[in-house]
Amino acid sequence: MSDPNPDLNTVQRWFQAVISHPDGVAGGIDAEAAQALMKLRRSELERLIRRSKNLSAEERLGIYANAYYARLLECLRESFPVLCKALGRELFDEFAFDYLQRFPSTSYTLSRLGDRFADFLEETRPDKGEGTVGWPDFLIDVARLEWLIEQVFDGPGVEGQGLLTAEMLGRMDAATFGGARIVPVVCLRLLAFKYPVNAYYTAARRTKEGEEAPEMPEAGAQYLALTRREFVVRRIELSAGQHALLETLMAGRTVNEAIAAAAERWTGDEAGFAAAVREWFRDGAAAGFFWRIEA
Repeated sequence: MSDPNPDLNTVQRWFQAVISHPDGVAGGIDAEAAQALMKLRRSELERLIRRSKNLSAEERLGIYANAYYARLLECLRESFPVLCKALGRELFDEFAFDYLQRFPSTSYTLSRLGDRFADFLEETRPDKGEGTVGWPDFLIDVARLEWLIEQVFDGPGVEGQGLLTAEMLGRMDAATFGGARIVPVVCLRLLAFKYPVNAYYTAARRTKEGEEAPEMPEAGAQYLALTRREFVVRRIELSAGQHALLETLMAGRTVNEAIAAAAERWTGDEAGFAAAVREWFRDGAAAGFFWRIEA
């Protein structure tokens, strides 16, 4: 041990590095992060941490390491309750623990803990590279929906602010409106799924403790918008055309460009498309999707 009397800050940082190491206490003590703080070998551990009557210093540290990961698993279960129900707690915890080994928590806040969980499921799927749609896509869709709902709820919103209304949009002449850019609200998020997970999410959330999860739905594309109104996250199902329209607006393109993008996803006649576009803008304004317009 290089310093026989380390200061409290150094000890605390060393302690965190050791108990949060993905290879456990033994790996944490020998890891570069801990060694950079204190040159302490495992055989010297009791010079820093006293053993108890029944436990060695390393075993005592292990209790904290186990509690650390138990808390992180609990947090992931709270962030992904529907995915946990779909998988069952035991299997969910296996996935979650593997995720924490690959992507250890590095943020001061637990609100970022699940940032890469859906990506982890994608990267580790058993049929990766086969190009087929199957149950891994369903799990990934559920994970993405749950995590984004939590982020929209905890993120910035527009409560108390004035938003664009359908009446405001209707008062604009066609030429000005077509060349304008509509700025969406900061809490608007768009999702495209391979499974209709929105109804599944609703049904799973309604199940009681101990009840089985709903049956996995059949594969099928679904488009969804998330936003927040009065501190409640709203989920609005979209058509492919609506999704393309909103996605283009969110990219900062003009209304005409957004309409053109939606037209590429339209399968009906021209007259029906014009009516649908008017309805999409009315519905978007009613849902609180639009913040302001830049003509």
